[in-house]
Amino acid sequence: MDTQQAERMSTGKGFVAALDQSGGSTPKALKLYGIDEDQYGNEAEMFDLVHQMRTRIITSPSFTGEKILAAILFEDTMDRQVEGIDTATYLWQTKQIVPILKVDKGLAEQADGVKLMKPMPELDELLGRAVAKGIFGTKMRSFIAEANPKGIKANVVQQFEVGGRIGHQGLVPIIEPEVDINAPDKAEAEQILREELLAHLEALPQECPVMLKLTIPSQDDFYADVIAHPNVMRVVALSGGYSRQEANERLARNPGLIASFSRALTEGLSATQSQEEFDALLAESIDSIYRASIT
Repeated sequence: MDTQQAERMSTGKGFVAALDQSGGSTPKALKLYGIDEDQYGNEAEMFDLVHQMRTRIITSPSFTGEKILAAILFEDTMDRQVEGIDTATYLWQTKQIVPILKVDKGLAEQADGVKLMKPMPELDELLGRAVAKGIFGTKMRSFIAEANPKGIKANVVQQFEVGGRIGHQGLVPIIEPEVDINAPDKAEAEQILREELLAHLEALPQECPVMLKLTIPSQDDFYADVIAHPNVMRVVALSGGYSRQEANERLARNPGLIASFSRALTEGLSATQSQEEFDALLAESIDSIYRASIT
């Protein structure tokens, strides 16, 4: 673990930029950016286009460590370069932004009100490459659709089991059991989730800290005990389908919780914008998310 990066993630002011749309979610991300599916012929062309989009974001003047603590990358982005430099190296050395890697392979079918992560048979090999590329931590998403105690327990158990494997490789895992913002029993699901998270955090060895990525809670300041836990390096929040404005308003009511926004970060950005327009809109987005994250 890089101690300088660990200090930045633990105490720095700012938020986490999620640039980790994978194969399944990339077409939607490109469409929002103004690039329809008929503008690329295959997956290779699709990934070239999304890397161009991410490069435009990463190299933009406002995308710096001044307001952004870390950036979450998709595996394909980690394996590519920005301005002739490996993406993770560019982020840290040029922008002072901590590089994090998405490692999950998507969601399994729903059972017991949750969607667990699909198997990751090549995880150890991927973690080895991540360490070699200078990645600091990882992120993996599972999903909670309803307040089912059995399902939520299984979800958290899986997250911490995989997180333990990641920690043993010297990387800091981001545990992400997302709660559906549209779940009718969202607050109850969060109550069950918090109890499970605290139980697992208590069992963690202190030398294996984790970060958490959680849905902004229905009850303000609900995760205060989790944020303050000594085994937690940072708790970040996903936007979960809220607009940027609503996500920022909800986030600002949760002291110590910082953003890790993806779609809300890039909302309004378009391939057809001039560089000046693009940079101005991104700067405005970054500033609004930063302000919500430091309240």
